[in-house]
Amino acid sequence: MAEADHPTGPVDEQALGESVTFTSELIRIDTSNRGDDSCRERPAAEYVAERLAAAGVEPALLERTPGRTNVVARIEGTDPSADALLVHGHLDVVPAEASDWTVHPFSGEVRDGVVWGRGAIDMKNMDAMVLAVVRAWARAGVRPRRDIVIAYTADEEASARDGAGFLADRHGDLFAGCTEGISESGAFTFHAGPGMSLYPIAAGERGTGWLKLTAEGRAGHGSKVNRANAVSRLAAAVARIGEYEWPVRLTPTVRAALVEIAALHHIRVDPDAPGFDVDEVLAKLGPAAALIAPTVRNSTNPTMLEAGYKVNVIPGHATARIDGRMVPGGEEEFHETLDRLTGPGVEWEFDHREIPLTAPVDSPTFAKMRAAVELFDPGAHAVPYSMSGGTDAKQFSRLGITGYGFSPLKLPVGFDYQALFHGVDERVPVDALHFGVRVLDHFLRHA
Repeated sequence: MAEADHPTGPVDEQALGESVTFTSELIRIDTSNRGDDSCRERPAAEYVAERLAAAGVEPALLERTPGRTNVVARIEGTDPSADALLVHGHLDVVPAEASDWTVHPFSGEVRDGVVWGRGAIDMKNMDAMVLAVVRAWARAGVRPRRDIVIAYTADEEASARDGAGFLADRHGDLFAGCTEGISESGAFTFHAGPGMSLYPIAAGERGTGWLKLTAEGRAGHGSKVNRANAVSRLAAAVARIGEYEWPVRLTPTVRAALVEIAALHHIRVDPDAPGFDVDEVLAKLGPAAALIAPTVRNSTNPTMLEAGYKVNVIPGHATARIDGRMVPGGEEEFHETLDRLTGPGVEWEFDHREIPLTAPVDSPTFAKMRAAVELFDPGAHAVPYSMSGGTDAKQFSRLGITGYGFSPLKLPVGFDYQALFHGVDERVPVDALHFGVRVLDHFLRHA
């Protein structure tokens, strides 16, 4: 059997080592994105660009704003008739407060078989694994079947206007031929119970609707009765929104996830049956319910309030922020419900909005992702799921690219992957990176 045809393909000890080294070194480059344009991804972009160039892959460095750098490169496949595949990862991270951490969040420390630091999960690990795979291909003289377009983006943790949004709007030609893409938040081990390992592959995302509520009223003295109190109007609206029970809206991806995961628990479900109760089914799925529950409905969570400047002064103006999320097909209902819940004297608008996404779970690409994961973890089950949040796939969808979440990691029991996104003591096991490199290599060569 030729090396490229072996399940481990061209992945060698150097590739495995580089996945760890690159993760650690990228973490040490502080690319904290506070949403105030202070972030500078350029040092991280130059880091990956230099290593791509050393592997014979020509990178383009692109900026909308100085220092907010993106890297795009193309690897030619062996089948010129095949559609291209986009592989994208962001270089920025959310901020971290060092005093809260066991190790310094930008140390990239490797301790007891674990890489620590901000970005170890979200998502410098994936950035590093892709880089290690590409360099392994170069050493072995291996090419994928499809063209692979690699994009390392800026600004994903804020608006993406300097990152994927900029690339989609201004440099769409670099993604010519791309019909599908893969990125973060999928194909990680989810331990659903004794002997049951799931690998949820994302085939959908809820849309983002960050809202600003504004209440206007009559300013006055705090000792006087005031029936036009802006704070009262706003508080009532926020309470209604926070307490609202959104109705169930099952998308094709969530339906598929529900049916497959229930079947693994020996539960037969028919979402079209009269009286079907999704919450009743979720209650029977144990830990696995967490993969489905956040995405069966729209949601609205109040997060910020602002009003007044002195306790005995009734302000004439009050504002609130709401984190809203919409399932695919749920945008019209979202609008109509917010109009009703805000009530008189309160207006709402989008501070930031991105569309929901859905991707087919019966596509050849999804089948190959599933097969790659199960090849390297026999006995596990790759299943579809929808992300409750969003990724740069939303921006790339403008180019007609269907997005999947596929950044494979094999994780031990008790490792709470999802809690580490934006969390304290973010870290990734070395063995998980090794697994991810092998799976990514196999999938990308055969996709």
